[in-house]
Amino acid sequence: MNQTVYEHRLEEDYNAYSPAVYRLAMVYLGRYADAEDITQEVFLRLLCRAPTFADENHRRRWLLQVTANLCRDQLRGFWRKRVTELEDTIPAAAPEEQEALASVMSLPEQYRLPIHLHYYEGYSVAEIAEILKLGPSAVKMRLKRGRELLKLELEGSH
Repeated sequence: MNQTVYEHRLEEDYNAYSPAVYRLAMVYLGRYADAEDITQEVFLRLLCRAPTFADENHRRRWLLQVTANLCRDQLRGFWRKRVTELEDTIPAAAPEEQEALASVMSLPEQYRLPIHLHYYEGYSVAEIAEILKLGPSAVKMRLKRGRELLKLELEGSH
């Protein structure tokens, strides 16, 4: 592929997939700046590595898997433990979605990520297992427990 065609493809990928990459990074990290950094890093890796994909679904899964890996690395990082929290907001959503989104964001990470990937990104249990490097039964259990926690929280807030 010549450089112009490749740059055009990268731009198409960024326009198509950056919202999903950003949302997953935001769910993982909870900070706008961190999610933006991860989004840039994911597309930089796509540019540098130029992997071959079987189809668009494979491309999207690869991007989200790289996002999840980078977020996990950042959460384990030395500097992450020494950062002072400045913002405690979540991305803007429609008013009717804000309560549910706030509840999802308040879940422990192990439940928040599968819930987000399943309900917001539309992935199956098998796909979530691949992205998060878990077994399908672990994903099913996390979805079940996450839904139970969400139900308790949403019922308790009314």
